[in-house]
Formats: sequence, C-alpha cells, structure tokens
Amino acid sequence: MKRMPFIRPTEQYDQRITDIDEQICALIKQRKERLDNNPGFPPFEYISDWAARFELYEDFLKAVFGTLFNEEHFKPMVEPTDFRKHIAVLQSIEADEFFYTLTSIRQYSNASVVTLSIDWDITSELYANKLNHFELYIGEAYDSRMTNGGSSSGHAAYNYVVSPPLPDDISGIKLEFREFSSPLKKDGTGTEIVFKLE
Repeated sequence: MKRMPFIRPTEQYDQRITDIDEQICALIKQRKERLDNNPGFPPFEYISDWAARFELYEDFLKAVFGTLFNEEHFKPMVEPTDFRKHIAVLQSIEADEFFYTLTSIRQYSNASVVTLSIDWDITSELYANKLNHFELYIGEAYDSRMTNGGSSSGHAAYNYVVSPPLPDDISGIKLEFREFSSPLKKDGTGTEIVFKLE
C-alpha cells in the first residue's frame, strides 16, 4: 500500500545524542543480521520487564518492536513511469465460489502492474467470511507490492506493482497470489491462486 510522506515532527534536535542515535541504528542492523531478517516479536513478559528496568512505557516498546517486525513495509516503492504497452493474459481460475481473473499486464519502463480481479455471487455469505488480503509472489528476482484496490457488490480488484518489470515474453512465468488474513503477512489462510502464464 502507498504510504503518506513522513513529515519531521519538529525542527528541534540535540546534537549531544547523535552518537546514541547512531548506536541505535547499529543495534537495529546487528539485530537484523543475527536474526537473518526474521525479526519475530518478544514475549510480552520480556517487554514488561524491559519497560520496568529501563523506565519506558510498555505500549511504546510494543510499538517499537512492532515497527521492527514490519520493516519490509517501509522499503521504498517503485512508482511506475513511462507506460509502454499492455500484455494480454486472459486467464481465469474458479476456486471456492470465487472467480479470479487476470486480463492483462501493464508494462512500464521501470515496473509492471498486475491487476487481480475477483468476482463472486453477491447472494453468498462467503465473501464476508472468506476473502482477505492477497500478496503476489513471483520469485526472488522480483519485488511485488499491492498498491491499491477496492471492492463493491460481487467484485474486487487489486493492483500490484512488480519491479523490475516482467519480460515482454511472459510465457513460463508463474504468478502466485497467497491469501492472508491481514496486510501484515502474518496469518496465511492457505489459499493460493496460481496463474501459469503462456
């Protein structure tokens, strides 16, 4: 999802703590390396203990570790520029009363945009209880982010920016849409919709 630009909350900064802030950054890097970029989240009893020992608020520490857990969501996102062409896909998959469709891929000079459309019977209760959030996986060579989407009665559509751009010859590429209960990728539902492009 696109983020609002961060605005510095104050112009005030005491240079006497620059070395401490630099150490904080070094410790974050050390933590990432030791955990091999799999951050986890400390047990609440650890957080309670640290809050008491270091005179910090528990909810503040939860927010700090929550931000460390979700670091990948802060990775700069590619903005597609210089539209080149549409590549026809025209594939659909029906699963669990949902109809998933890829019609085309939009090609830009620096990225591709894939749109997943989902349709369902509006008289079914399944949508309210089933459809969550889909992440697109293509392979280690590609970064993919859902940028926007929306739904109405019986229809939803989600746009994913893929960088670097997919090749114009998409044959053999596999697009895997994996469902999660939230955009934070922590509770996979097990549902995977896989399009094998030709």
